[in-house]
Parts: sequence; structure tokens; C-alpha cells
Amino acid sequence: MRNWNLMRAAIAFCVATASAQPSFVAADELPTFLLTAKDGRFYPETIEVPAGQKFRLTIKNEGPGPEEFESLELRKETVLAEGVTRTLVFAPMKPGTYKFFGEFHLDTAKGQIIAK
Repeated sequence: MRNWNLMRAAIAFCVATASAQPSFVAADELPTFLLTAKDGRFYPETIEVPAGQKFRLTIKNEGPGPEEFESLELRKETVLAEGVTRTLVFAPMKPGTYKFFGEFHLDTAKGQIIAK
């Protein structure tokens, strides 16, 4: 009797999980925005993203030299050697403006992400 109950529970679990809809968005479906570091600056300096939606930011460092993307507000940081491209995934953000900077060029490598 116990084996039959265990088997029924296992079958019910398999049926339930097989028909469940995934509650995540595949990485390929995320909106992606490109940010380029070049000559001690970020291009574009302002990136508009959809508020309340997860997104991806692809950062490319065209040099010369290393650059860092850092945002204290968003708790994101990555260092890129010249010629390196990295991708960061951001959780859904509330509407607002979030600043970022490059630590290797503090005076010129500045920008903002605006969530609308």
C-alpha cells in the first residue's frame, strides 16, 4: 500500500511540473543595451531602460587601457581590459535615474541609466 501511495505521489509531481509554465524570462529574451567605453568616456552617457523589467547591459571597452563600470546605487561593478566585452544582468528597477562611472577615468567616464 505504501509503495502505491508513493508511486501516485511521484506521478502527480511529474504531471504537475511538466505542465507548469516557467516563471522566468530566458536570457535571449531580455532587452539588451550596449555601452561602449572609449578614450576615458562612456557612449552613450545616458541609457533608457524599461522600469520594472529585467534587462541586460553589454559593455565593450575599446580602450586605450582598462576601464571599470561601477554603480554604487545598483551595486554593480566590473573591470574590463582593453578589447574586452562583458554582460551584466540587472534586476527590475523602479523608475528613476541611476548613476554609473569608470574608476580609471573619474573625471570623464560618467553616465546614467534612466528607468522609465
